[in-house]
Amino acid sequence: MDSDDVSPLGYDAFRRTCPSHTVLEMLASKWVYLTVCALRRGRLRNGELARKMEGITPKMLTQTLRVLERDGLVRREVFPVIPPRVEYELTELGQNLAGLLSQIRSWAEEHAPEIKEARARHRLIMTRWPCPEAGGEADSTGWRC
Repeated sequence: MDSDDVSPLGYDAFRRTCPSHTVLEMLASKWVYLTVCALRRGRLRNGELARKMEGITPKMLTQTLRVLERDGLVRREVFPVIPPRVEYELTELGQNLAGLLSQIRSWAEEHAPEIKEARARHRLIMTRWPCPEAGGEADSTGWRC
């Protein structure tokens, strides 16, 4: 194991049993990322979050908010009114994470055109991949001759 892989706290994210591995696994969810980013500017209700995050199902939004609340990144406040009103906001820990995720978002926005071009080149290569057995070309999946 490379010494750069182990943190000063002794964590090794490459090991499944490491606490940091679990945190990284949670952060890998696009919905966690988008929810944290959506809450960065302040409190929102469930419906407001759903409208901000195109494509999220109500079930996935609920699951994501529960995970973030469980991990101390989001605070849920229920108001004693009828109809019920629930608002979500980032905790201090969540705000700290939002700052890091904002840097990832900036990187993604800056490099999106390059990634799009790389994908187009890859798609072109895969549609013209030579098939040595038949001397022909592969189909669009790149595997059959």
